[in-house]
Amino acid sequence: MTAIIDYDAGNLKSVEKALAALGEEAVISRDPEVVTGADRVILPGVGAFGDAMGKIRQYGLEEVIHQVAEAGTPFLGICLGLQLLFESSEESPGTPGLGILSGSILRIPDEPGLKIPHMGWNSLDIQPGARLFSGIGQGAYVYFVHSYYLKASDPSIVAASAEYGVRIHASVEKGNVFACQFHPEKSSQVGLKILANFLALN
Repeated sequence: MTAIIDYDAGNLKSVEKALAALGEEAVISRDPEVVTGADRVILPGVGAFGDAMGKIRQYGLEEVIHQVAEAGTPFLGICLGLQLLFESSEESPGTPGLGILSGSILRIPDEPGLKIPHMGWNSLDIQPGARLFSGIGQGAYVYFVHSYYLKASDPSIVAASAEYGVRIHASVEKGNVFACQFHPEKSSQVGLKILANFLALN
């Protein structure tokens, strides 16, 4: 069973539907026992960094997320869920993130002809051996919606990158912790394959 963490963020239902399409039982919950007892945990989300961290703290989920990460349970952050795993974001100065991974969340710089938010399909530069991308071809297209992007401190955790004015660290993996800036649940067959790869992790 996969637990989808409920902290009043959008997009939870679309993740649940994508998992159902793969035959996976999923439950949307903020109950600490449900989350820590799940086989896998997903932190999706769209919205603002500061608001999201406020809700996570309000619902007592910060410690729960750390417990899951430290227990070795496969954990997947999606979109805002990726950003929250890091220490801070330019979107909400002074608001600490979860700090499970190390890196900076920066605003995509303004450039002539570049629309922000970055919204739409973009190809990935996938690193060899990246577990979420097993069986997925180099240059595969996935769906993004974001104005802020990750620059990871440790390049070795970057599983895939994308170009949009700057080099975006589009996916990371470190031990049992995985995250995607893009939306696998909205990325057609490629996205379903990524989710299937996550579900196959031990």
